[in-house]
Amino acid sequence: MINNLNILLPEIFLSISIFFILMVGVFVNKSYNLVTNLSFLSLIILILIIFNNDNTSIKIFSESFVRDSYGNFIKILILLGSIFVLYSSQLFIKENNISKFEYPIIILLAILGMFFMVSSNDLILFYLGLELQSLALYILAAIDRDNTRSTEAGVKYFVLSALSSGLLLYGCSLLYGFTGSTNFEIINSQIDPDSTGSIFAMVFILVGLAFKVSAVPFHMWTPDVYEGSPTSVTSFFSVVPKVAGLAVIIRFMQTPFANILVEWQSIIIFISVASMILGAVAAIGQNNIKRLIAYSSIGHIGYALAGVATGTISGYKSSIVYITIYVVMNIGVFACIFLMKKDGKYTEEIKDLSGISKRHPLLAISFLIILFSLAGIPPLGGFFAKFYVFMSVIESEMYVLAIIGLLTTVISAFYYLRIIKIIYFDNLIKPLDQIKNINITGTIFLSCFILITFFLYPAALNSIVNLAFDY
Repeated sequence: MINNLNILLPEIFLSISIFFILMVGVFVNKSYNLVTNLSFLSLIILILIIFNNDNTSIKIFSESFVRDSYGNFIKILILLGSIFVLYSSQLFIKENNISKFEYPIIILLAILGMFFMVSSNDLILFYLGLELQSLALYILAAIDRDNTRSTEAGVKYFVLSALSSGLLLYGCSLLYGFTGSTNFEIINSQIDPDSTGSIFAMVFILVGLAFKVSAVPFHMWTPDVYEGSPTSVTSFFSVVPKVAGLAVIIRFMQTPFANILVEWQSIIIFISVASMILGAVAAIGQNNIKRLIAYSSIGHIGYALAGVATGTISGYKSSIVYITIYVVMNIGVFACIFLMKKDGKYTEEIKDLSGISKRHPLLAISFLIILFSLAGIPPLGGFFAKFYVFMSVIESEMYVLAIIGLLTTVISAFYYLRIIKIIYFDNLIKPLDQIKNINITGTIFLSCFILITFFLYPAALNSIVNLAFDY
């Protein structure tokens, strides 16, 4: 029992932290700053706990919960993404009057759900983790109660997410019915590639998972929720749940669905291609930068899923490398968006970036580096992310998928370059307000530094990801 508790130490510590911080928030007046600092401290301690974890694969509670190097890596990535998203958005949260003490606690609850998702080796535990994450995200989307757009975003996300959860749960029940177990390993040994019912179950589960990572054709909520939610919430949506969602997809493909690779491969290829094409085309006409980033994130998930579509360990590794670099890029781009402020009001229109290079050269160069990286232009980190995915796709002789990926990369470069053209070559209409905030500038600097210097030693991230899959 004590050994089991040691294995569950990160989840236990996070649960106790949430209860303790909630009590502080309830009983201390004007406690947002204190609650936020305690949340940061909890997340940092969690990283240290997981970092010191033994990476050997151990299963507990009737093999429903697994601790391994893969889960540890994903959890650390989730925590780092959450820390920087929270860190860079503090000024925005306070100036938009959403500095409620519940805000960081809800983020901690979402992280707890993601932890159980990532470590699940059983359909029931996986679904519980997924719903804990989803419930927290519904609240986050609608946290600005006085803003109609935020409320609308929360309702849209709730309704569509509830539908996808129902489909996923139906798939789980079908899978249990046809295999006689909810355990991933037993499902793997019992699943029958010739059984239509098992294939139906797999399709329903993939539909639910595709919704969670906003992959086409289950992306419809993404642009509206990204635009309507407060920018601080959108930055969290665009980074952390994507990591957990992709990690769970890989976990499903590796274990319960390993014996029906041919059946799910065609579905993942279709989702990947559709996401890349829609992400490249639909963003071209966008004037709101958050909607543009929403379509951009759909495209990037398409590239990440291309690695998963190979069905090989090399492909899975390339997808994890991709999502890691994607986290860095998106944290950086949202930190830049937090500096888009005119006449005391935060703005989201791309036209408001017109000619800002003349008055805000550092912000302009930061935008340029991050947008070039998102476009996949060498030698920035985003280029290597796509390079590793396309290499794994070509190694698996999936040439059509690689060609479509390359073509959509070229098309998507247009709308990134359009923003850079507006920043550098359009006339300055009105300068942005000067915002001097160490949280935002520090996050932008770190993001740009990683993306610029990644080419000096790209093997470092590959080595870490290789260790993550060594279980």
